[in-house]
Amino acid sequence: MDLTAQQLLRDIELLSRAFLESESDTPILPRISPEQLREEIEFSIPERGGDHDEVMRRLVDIFDRTPRTATNRFFNQLFGGRDPSATVAEVLSALANNSMYTFKAAGPHILIERELIRHMGEMMGFANADGVFAPGGSLSNLTAALVARDHALEGAGERGLEGSTLAMYTSEESHYSIPKAAAIIGIGRNNVRYIPADELGRMRPDALAEAIEQDLSDGIIPAMVNATAGTTVPGAFDPIREIADVTRPHGVWLHVDGAYGGSIVLSENHRQLLDGSELADSIAWDAHKMMGVPLTCSVVLFRERGRAAASLSEHAEYLFQQDDDDLNPGTRSMQCGRRNDAIKLWAAWQRNGDEGYAARIDHLFDLTAHARAIVENDERLELSCEPMSVNVCFEVRDKPSDLICHRLDESGRLKVGYGVVKGRRVIRIVFVNADLTTADVDQAFEAILETAEEMPKTNNAVEVASRCAVC
Repeated sequence: MDLTAQQLLRDIELLSRAFLESESDTPILPRISPEQLREEIEFSIPERGGDHDEVMRRLVDIFDRTPRTATNRFFNQLFGGRDPSATVAEVLSALANNSMYTFKAAGPHILIERELIRHMGEMMGFANADGVFAPGGSLSNLTAALVARDHALEGAGERGLEGSTLAMYTSEESHYSIPKAAAIIGIGRNNVRYIPADELGRMRPDALAEAIEQDLSDGIIPAMVNATAGTTVPGAFDPIREIADVTRPHGVWLHVDGAYGGSIVLSENHRQLLDGSELADSIAWDAHKMMGVPLTCSVVLFRERGRAAASLSEHAEYLFQQDDDDLNPGTRSMQCGRRNDAIKLWAAWQRNGDEGYAARIDHLFDLTAHARAIVENDERLELSCEPMSVNVCFEVRDKPSDLICHRLDESGRLKVGYGVVKGRRVIRIVFVNADLTTADVDQAFEAILETAEEMPKTNNAVEVASRCAVC
């Protein structure tokens, strides 16, 4: 081993150890303002390169000030925790630096990606799944939307929309990546129909049917229905089977945005939330959320093989020089150069197995039930909606949800977020980190309640403009 390799290993070990020790000592950092960061760290790009050891010192300074997302005080986003096997695989993939467009460039990692897609597809009910990894659920949803557009309007990829108007349908509770996808693929944000949700936050199939029928009568082509499996704030699951009953008679593409909740299929006890997934044409699934794999690790699955390649494959002799398309994922990917996100998921699955992941999901639901019980048994707290999965939305009575979350962040006690449910601003606590215990949940609520005592009284009611097309 040459000196450069030895130095690389030394620095990785030293800096990783320093970061993990700092994380252990300080699970959550008090918020550091951008102004303070600019004062403490030199961010400008130098004209001339500097000393390697000085770069390492600056890296320490940066990571000493980086928000902690893997600890038992982080409840803010839909990811958290750290799988050790996946983390090691992530480091090794950076060392190997393969690109996942061809078997020639990536070798066994292509076979790993294909096996993961097969296994994940089977879990969703796809007998012969196709698919590809993408950098996050937004890109998975975008890939599915593009394929759906081409399914709805033959030749759109070559000739454009040619004056046709297409529409996409999604719940009023759905993720913002859906209108973004509509804008990117030429359908347009104004042609996204926001379908009203029921009292649990689920898309109403009757309202969906009404919207599709109206568009058909107006000469508008229904391109895609997006059913959300785990909405961002209330954590609701749209009724996939009932939605499929609406889409199938019209041949409308049914996509399931399971970026958040797709992992629930791993649990025999809770997978009924994804009932009807086998009827979807495509499904997005983020392993970096409930499966604890490092960011980013998302998959878009297709029930029918060849659909993605039909929309995305391009002739490139300089790249696709050997092996068939099944071994060259670049033919069905939005990207050319693509990082290796498969190996870390494979490593985590090797460690956990199907049974371990089932236990993980069940544990997250148990934590959710514990949090719900805290809310229901404390007169200072009020449950905002019935939890369908691993989100618990609540208010501290007469106290400002947003200011409580801001104060917790500023003090370094807890990172937790807020959202709007039924016209009220609420605290949303999510359980995706399987290392959490009920004691951690108790401590989180203790911090929330103690902070709320310092807050003035307020009304959390907010005015929310409806996005619905047929409310």
